[in-house]
Amino acid sequence: MNNAINQMIANELSVRVEQVTAAVTLLDDGNTVPFIARYRKEVTSGLDDTQLRNLESRLGYLRELDDRRQVILKAINEQGKLTAELEANILGADSKTRLEDLYLPYKQKRRTKGQIAIEAGLEPLADNLWQQPELEPEAAASQYIDADKGIADSKAALDGARAILMERFAEDAALLDKIRRHLQTNAELSSRVIDGKEQEGAKFKDYFEHDELLKNVPSHRALAMFRGRNEGILQLSLNADPSQEEGVRGSYCEVIIADHYGVTLGTQPADTWRKQVISWAWRIKILMHMETELMSTLRDKAEDGAMQVFADNLKDLLMAAPAGPRTTLALDPGLRTGCKVAVIDPTGKLLDIATIYPHQPQRQVAQSEATVLGLITKHQVNLIAIGNGTASRETDAFVAKLLKDNNLKVQSVMVSEAGASVYSASELAANEFPDLDVSIRGAVSIGRRLQDPLAELVKIDPKAIGVGQYQHDVSQSMLAKRLDAVVEDCVNAVGVDVNTASAALLTRVAGLSKTIAQNVVDYRDENGRFESRTTLKKVARLGPKAFEQCAGFLRIMDGKNPLDSSAVHPESYAVVKAIAANNSKPLDAIIGNSEFLRGLKAADYTDETFGLPTVTDIISELDKPGRDPRPEFKTATFAEGVHEVKDLVPGMVLEGVITNVTNFGAFVDVGVHQDGLVHISALSDKFVSDPREVVKAGDIVKVKVMEVDLQRKRIGMSMRLSDEPGQEKPARKPQRQSQDQSRHQGNRQHSNHQQNNRSGGNNANGAIGGAMGGAFAAAFAKAKK
Repeated sequence: MNNAINQMIANELSVRVEQVTAAVTLLDDGNTVPFIARYRKEVTSGLDDTQLRNLESRLGYLRELDDRRQVILKAINEQGKLTAELEANILGADSKTRLEDLYLPYKQKRRTKGQIAIEAGLEPLADNLWQQPELEPEAAASQYIDADKGIADSKAALDGARAILMERFAEDAALLDKIRRHLQTNAELSSRVIDGKEQEGAKFKDYFEHDELLKNVPSHRALAMFRGRNEGILQLSLNADPSQEEGVRGSYCEVIIADHYGVTLGTQPADTWRKQVISWAWRIKILMHMETELMSTLRDKAEDGAMQVFADNLKDLLMAAPAGPRTTLALDPGLRTGCKVAVIDPTGKLLDIATIYPHQPQRQVAQSEATVLGLITKHQVNLIAIGNGTASRETDAFVAKLLKDNNLKVQSVMVSEAGASVYSASELAANEFPDLDVSIRGAVSIGRRLQDPLAELVKIDPKAIGVGQYQHDVSQSMLAKRLDAVVEDCVNAVGVDVNTASAALLTRVAGLSKTIAQNVVDYRDENGRFESRTTLKKVARLGPKAFEQCAGFLRIMDGKNPLDSSAVHPESYAVVKAIAANNSKPLDAIIGNSEFLRGLKAADYTDETFGLPTVTDIISELDKPGRDPRPEFKTATFAEGVHEVKDLVPGMVLEGVITNVTNFGAFVDVGVHQDGLVHISALSDKFVSDPREVVKAGDIVKVKVMEVDLQRKRIGMSMRLSDEPGQEKPARKPQRQSQDQSRHQGNRQHSNHQQNNRSGGNNANGAIGGAMGGAFAAAFAKAKK
């Protein structure tokens, strides 16, 4: 089965099965994805970290599927019902849905009406009426009347026979597959407001009367509707026949059932009864089953899409350009409680703190200026970080005036506070600064975040950073796993200075657990800085396997061996020494020597252990050792005099920063305490299917203000600077854009609500039974053609 799993994954990833087999072996041996992607390229033939993450996820699913397969095979075999054909179908099932369909008739369950009817001996009646339409139902049923078995009359016998067939149809895996495929292509998701909830659920007004093909519902709209249902505002149902004329009772799915069993319905004696069986089987059994399943599938798909949006945004935020090791004065703005000030050195060490009150109600401007100016002078500050929360623009204006009045060449930057309060109140912050107020800790975090976003943000639960889409509505365990993988990949892509890194950052390095990471810090505190990578082997519990996984990602700056500051793995140092020896050059002479390195042929230094990919990477790394893959540091310049939403005027062109990218567009901070929305249709003059094709979190962009809603504090923007406010655009309705914007705002503070049980759906109202009429016959005849 392992070979079958590997082949399936290979087909899905469009790679060779040998690559998958090699990667699976490495993963099973305890190797991490970052290590495999970077240092085992020969083994996997160059699978990258994204492919390996997908492979790892799919491998887990398929192994769970195989475990379930074995349980099902055993259960059916113990019942003595495992035929060769059934076993082959179960072994060939490629999804959990297909597997459970096959197991459905054999699953242990409470006694049903169908089972009771079979026990009463009614199965022959069911089979005869289904297969011999010339039989008269009442007459045939009269032969099965038996009061001792609970069959009081012909009606009871026919009811029992119908129940047997209904359950048989509802457990037919092949039939369910046909209906499922039809619904996946043709069914609509219908959303309706619950009577009396219109005012309470105004934020869901776009979905008060909404119909959309199930296959076309994007993740953000699906999750919006599911949230509306969970909050008791919306009722969702599956419309299996959206193109059907109003008043027609039959469903095309009933045609599928008849066709599946080769049944032709006409005017023979049993046909009316058989039509009723089909109708009831569809409406009472199969439709409810399919609606639950397809809704669940839609939710899973939507959750996966939302988690991917969060993961992509998180990666962009983590990989944002660092300002670098510069002495930084950080301000956590506030009004009544004042602005908290922290000065940190280039390594993030706290040097000084203060509290100033430059704003109302205290308005101590002169004293505040003197305090800040004194700190800048005392510590030779060359960078100022200002949190973007309450009073941020007022604080930014205060700092700008101070710098201008004193002719200071100090750069001031607005920094996102998302998650800073979480860190401030965390055990990690308390251990680091036990005697500091949480707001001062927040200022420290803001300053460090500017120096190195990655190193600081790893201290915060990724879910608290707030760059997601409906992150509160998805599986929190799956979201955490996805985000942890993103953080791990980013940290290892950049590399970590082992002599300055926090335990939180070291924990994200491949091969290091939380305990080992803390042991590294403890060893450093007790013995001083690490002078070489080999010293890491002295750290408690950092054994050979952990060293193999982590060594290449840990940097020793200015250590004994210059290679320790690069991404060259210690296991490959012999290759570098061979390059130096073969060219009669000392090690120092080849590191960073671009002219020499570009003249080398990687193939000349390969052997059985180190192949062409590894040697090529080594030469590239030697050219720019320890290079940071993150972009150059740049900042947006907010417009002067624009501090609040009321300062915005349609037509303004402003510079801003992308704060969040969703499926429906991007949100931009232009410095007014409220992000504006650039809808996907306004991102470019060209068609855009995914906003991330154009922008990512952290990008600096030019936008034009298109619409300002002061009452609801909503801002519509466009990156097509030729657009004019009020002109017709090929976007969705303005209210849909507003709905998208309100969702973005709601995501920041939304908390989960207990899911309400839904009732109803697209089931038939009133009595079900009797002949299905000419509409069904016409549809069936058309299908048969």
